[in-house]
Amino acid sequence: MPEPTYQNLSRLSETHLAPLYWKAMESQRPDAMIKDEKAVALVTQMSIDFSLVRQIKMNELLQAMRIIFTREMDRHAREFIIRHPDAVVVHIGCGLDSRFERVAERSSRVEWYDLDLPEVMELRRRYIGDECEHYHLLACSVLEDAWMEVVEIHSPRPFLFLAETVFVYLTEAQVKSLMLKLRDHFPGAELVFDGWRPFEIWLEPLSLQFVICGSYAMGLLARTGTRRLGRRHPPAR
Repeated sequence: MPEPTYQNLSRLSETHLAPLYWKAMESQRPDAMIKDEKAVALVTQMSIDFSLVRQIKMNELLQAMRIIFTREMDRHAREFIIRHPDAVVVHIGCGLDSRFERVAERSSRVEWYDLDLPEVMELRRRYIGDECEHYHLLACSVLEDAWMEVVEIHSPRPFLFLAETVFVYLTEAQVKSLMLKLRDHFPGAELVFDGWRPFEIWLEPLSLQFVICGSYAMGLLARTGTRRLGRRHPPAR
């Protein structure tokens, strides 16, 4: 199999390289807000050109805010697992993030699913590893329905869905449709996501730098339960 390269990835998948690189750089700081040794190892070992990522200029405040969002996502996941030791966690748009290792690898009762596009999952399998007993890979778009059928076999266990810098790439109609499907398939589940305000989405085509930084620097971390979604959008009869 030919070695995957940075140039082979679509623009959507390229955005996964920057968070990986920045987590690796943060982890090596003496005052690091997050420690991700896997990210450090990946950036060192991967035969991928990170030169374009290094060219993205981001001041220390934006870097800190970006890391804080990742740290907060981790915190929500850890707290959910503490409350629900038999949780099922789906990390939507996981990219090359090693969140499973950071928050749930030692939780023997948790079922964890990483979900992303097939080309991203090819890189995960090559550089991070394949599935194991309680860790699973879903190589598809979040807009497909098949992955929900796979995950649904664990009902009625508690479900947590994490979506970090995902919804900005979807239309409003797609986000609404996804949320209502989650409500219908996983009643009582929790969804943690970062949100973009309309003017930030409008500015997105102007700068890749803004896309990567803005989703964290100006995004709003939110948590909602599918019961609350159900009150706003009652099931169709």
